[in-house]
Amino acid sequence: MKLRNAWGSILTCSLLALVSVCLYPDGTEARITRIIVDRAESPTFKGAAQGKVGAYEKIVGRAQGELDPNEPLNAVITDIHLAPRNSRGKVEYETDFYLLKPVDMKRSNGLLYYNVVNRGGKGGLNALDFGVGGGNDPTDPGDGLALRRGYSFLWSGWQADVLPGEGRMTIRVPIARTQDGSEITAPVRAEFVVNEPASTLPLASGFFTRTAHSSYETASLDTAGATLTVRSKETDPRETVPNTKWAFADCAAAPFPGQPSPTQICLQGDFQANFLYELIYTAKNPAVLGIGFAATRDLISFFRHARADDSGTPNPLVGSIRAAIMEGSSQSGRYMRSFLDLGFNQDEASRMVVEGMNPHIATGRIPVNVRFGQPGRGYLQHEEHLYPAHESPFTWASVPDEVAGRAGGLLDRCEKNKTCPKIIQTVSSTEYWQGRMSVNTTDSYGRQDVEMPSLVRVYHFAGTQHGPAGQPSRGICQQLSNPNQYRETRRALLVALERWVLEGVAPPPSQYPTLQKQTLVSSDKLGWPAIPGVKYSGLINELALLDYGPEFHARDESGILTEPPVATGRRYVVLMPKVDADGNEVDGVRSATLQAPLGTYTGWNLRRPGHAEDELCGLQGSFIPFATTRAEREKNGDPRLSLEERYRDHAGYVNAVKAATKDLAAKGFLLPEDAARLVSAAERSDVLQRAAAGR
Repeated sequence: MKLRNAWGSILTCSLLALVSVCLYPDGTEARITRIIVDRAESPTFKGAAQGKVGAYEKIVGRAQGELDPNEPLNAVITDIHLAPRNSRGKVEYETDFYLLKPVDMKRSNGLLYYNVVNRGGKGGLNALDFGVGGGNDPTDPGDGLALRRGYSFLWSGWQADVLPGEGRMTIRVPIARTQDGSEITAPVRAEFVVNEPASTLPLASGFFTRTAHSSYETASLDTAGATLTVRSKETDPRETVPNTKWAFADCAAAPFPGQPSPTQICLQGDFQANFLYELIYTAKNPAVLGIGFAATRDLISFFRHARADDSGTPNPLVGSIRAAIMEGSSQSGRYMRSFLDLGFNQDEASRMVVEGMNPHIATGRIPVNVRFGQPGRGYLQHEEHLYPAHESPFTWASVPDEVAGRAGGLLDRCEKNKTCPKIIQTVSSTEYWQGRMSVNTTDSYGRQDVEMPSLVRVYHFAGTQHGPAGQPSRGICQQLSNPNQYRETRRALLVALERWVLEGVAPPPSQYPTLQKQTLVSSDKLGWPAIPGVKYSGLINELALLDYGPEFHARDESGILTEPPVATGRRYVVLMPKVDADGNEVDGVRSATLQAPLGTYTGWNLRRPGHAEDELCGLQGSFIPFATTRAEREKNGDPRLSLEERYRDHAGYVNAVKAATKDLAAKGFLLPEDAARLVSAAERSDVLQRAAAGR
């Protein structure tokens, strides 16, 4: 039968299931108390069937939850004891959610795939299904790989400083107050980097947070109690900007000093692209951001186990989920590492929340569980270098940290309560240059490799940048951005994670640079070739031990920051993947592009003049094309073989791609359909076609 219920759409369920759900709502299994549906679409994707699984439907709404601040699993949340409570002594929150599921759950494969949204934006579906359209509200399933396999997809808000709007998913959490109810204030550090002049910026504005993030209000509009400094490069001395030259104000519509604003800053003469600006000001009213971890835990647990919410609204996935996987990229992947490290993969009924994880292009943790936290900030060599993100433990296994004088691993808590998931960690080359990836796999001084736990696989996508470029361009960088794709290999590994979780079929062995293989080296021993027009300085994002004050708990990356942090003088050793005579990395999963290269593909790039020249250029890698002919190569003084010297003609290039895809598919790093598509793309390419036509 079909029932119109509180979901606001027609949901299919049997009479027996309906009676079970509606008469026995189980509000004790997870602390989601109410589900509110704002929109439902059944079927979605114009009713198109996804193979044998059939049609899918969307359910979009909000989940209200509450937390017991005295529950040991919640006690780790910074400031939860300073949050207001309801009549039951609980702390309340509300988070957005978005569910995509088969209309007939009997046809699903029983896997709940939870994607951690990135700054409110959905991902995950497009990592498995190529060609997904519609952005934050998918309207086209693309090639439908995961949908044909029967996945149910879930997204929810976790980052409370993400502003609503434009399809972004966020969460509403309480503001912490002192015991007497007064406002909490503290120094907060903001950093501003622009690519073009700007008169006014939000206080939350930064390299990663230029839009869509709320700002902590200043406690006073008087600039006398705040300090703004400027410098060109990260390591340059700071120069103080006179307080008369800037204001807490909006100068977009009125000249300096503009219209007073507690959440914006205006600089006379504009913020300039060649400089770093750092503001330390007294902010007020910190949100209890760490609630985002518990909200994620409890929402997944609700959809996996609860029959209904406290008011009887049924769970549309009831009885159909066998296991769950959590996946997220970059900021979202760092969120996952903190989620697991802080013990949130155990729900209040002592069950495992997710059985599998893929933290992608993420090597550190994230300062969510911090008073006045700014989880949207980064950790790069030039931009946002001093924000907490890389405090040990870095490794999955528990190892000593000789630099910080402590020991630990990211699996410490889940090992104690037997809730550790199977983990596939995937990284690009940029994670070595900017993300200090080597400290994930070596000891703190880079002297020996750390043994990987049996439940963990690590895959380095050799010769790739953080997010591969669709069309190479320079922007503010010196070299073209890197187009070497890893999406096909990542898709194969996500399917491998599914099979590992549901069927117990182990994925391919880990593949990443190591000290033992002599493929992990210091940047001055990289073996970089002398390529004309390319500046190689060996600059990396080094990792220094910083002291954020006595109330910051570095082991848990939680607590209260003292700003600015103090350098301890102690440093970790950060190492890079070794390269061959072309400048291409020799270890890791080498894509068909890297095995049949058209140039040099790196995980690093440098900033061009006028934009802090020669600093590392954000999350961009480089693409440095090969010469087409030997004559062109010799004329340019390029030591790298030309395309003709490598492949002779177009057919030779296609054969090289065929050999590479065959090798990758045999090792489990390509699905058969993707291997065939890559070969077809090579056949259609113009590589050495013009040279052949000119003979």
